[in-house]
This record gives sequence, C-alpha cells and structure tokens, in this order.
Amino acid sequence: MVNTDRHDISNHDDVKVLIDQFYAKVNMDSLLAPVFAHVDWPHHLPIIYNFWSSVLLGDRSYSGNPLAKHLNLKIGKEHFTRWLELFTSTVDEHFSGFNANEAKNRAQTIADLFQHKMGFISD
Repeated sequence: MVNTDRHDISNHDDVKVLIDQFYAKVNMDSLLAPVFAHVDWPHHLPIIYNFWSSVLLGDRSYSGNPLAKHLNLKIGKEHFTRWLELFTSTVDEHFSGFNANEAKNRAQTIADLFQHKMGFISD
C-alpha cells in the first residue's frame, strides 16, 4: 500500500528529514556503520544538508569537493550498493514526486561517478 501522506522534497527541512533518516539507517547498518564511525555528525550533517539542498533545490548553499572526502575511505563496490539501497528506501519511505525521484537519480549518478574515480568501475 502506498503512503499517500508522502510529499515531494521541496525545502531545506525536507532535505534535513531525508538525510537524518538516511544516516540513522547507515549508522545501524553492519556494513556501513564502521565506515562512518569516525564522522563528527554535528559538524558533518549541516554540510550534507547543504550538499543535497544544492543538488535538489538549487540553493547553492554547498561549496566543496565531496569526492575528495571519500577517496581515502576503506570501501568497495558493495558499500556503494548498500548506500544506494538505504538511500532509495529512505526517499521512498518519506517522499514522492519529482525531487524525490531526482534525489534517487542523483544518488545513483554520484555513486557511479565516485566508483569510477575510485577505480571500482571502468568506462
């Protein structure tokens, strides 16, 4: 049954809900939690909110290089697969609409780009 209370991602507060719910799952996941155990969440979450607000809402609140932050992590293709599974399910649980679909599409694109740059997939 489809949750009809879901709405589209339309503002920074919606992005905050998405990211908070998503990283709550990540931090409970047996594969991903160890990768993120070192993260200073109170410092890092606002950066992630701004990143996704820029991506989805075009608010230009983020500046930085997200790839550089991930290059030294001890991760593999399986981490990206799980990250995408959790991200997609979190979007689907809470949101529906154009930006919700765009969030899932952008997450896939970002994961593909990161994996390519990290040498997990080739052209």
